[in-house]
Amino acid sequence: MSLLAQISQSLQALGYDFPQQARSLDELIQQYLLRIEKWNKIHNLTAIRNPQDMLYQHVMDSLAVLPHIQGPNIIDVGSGAGLPGIPLALARPDWQVSLVESNQKKASFLQQVKIELALQNVTVIAKRIEDIHAEHTVDTIITRAFSDLGDFIQLTQSLMAGNEDGGCWVAMKASCSDAELQQVRAPFSIENIVTLTVPGLNAARQLIIIKKLTT
Repeated sequence: MSLLAQISQSLQALGYDFPQQARSLDELIQQYLLRIEKWNKIHNLTAIRNPQDMLYQHVMDSLAVLPHIQGPNIIDVGSGAGLPGIPLALARPDWQVSLVESNQKKASFLQQVKIELALQNVTVIAKRIEDIHAEHTVDTIITRAFSDLGDFIQLTQSLMAGNEDGGCWVAMKASCSDAELQQVRAPFSIENIVTLTVPGLNAARQLIIIKKLTT
């Protein structure tokens, strides 16, 4: 089966109602995967080398979170090769996605993907998370492999200052220990722990959803 056919089949398996857009999501994902494969040969963006494996372990893993996050303004912390931010931006062109990545080579890759795929809804921020300031209200701050929960909240809470509803922090984990969960303390609270089913991936995935308690 071709890569494009695998992408189409996987998107159908997700069962998500993707919004209509001018460009084919299947083809955009294929272009993204092929660019990771190309850059990976020099810059080691990910340990996974095969685009078919990247599809399930990276892209589908990222898209599986869509029903559980809120837009339209998303910040992806420690984006790396653009995960989960770029798949989210491809699937939801009506959202604005900021990719925060302090590694300059990875940030250069993200900027190149933004240009080559003409992603008007993506902003690349090549800084450490503690050095940035939100220029608009942030709805969701998400991370896939940035840090443990305590540091994640501590380093990003100032970005949510403009959200009167408190916003939402989302951490993608293979699994999360009780000790790490206990790092979430008032005024923050774990709203939900979601077990994700990822098409083509026979492995446990968890989504830790955190809210700030508002008075």
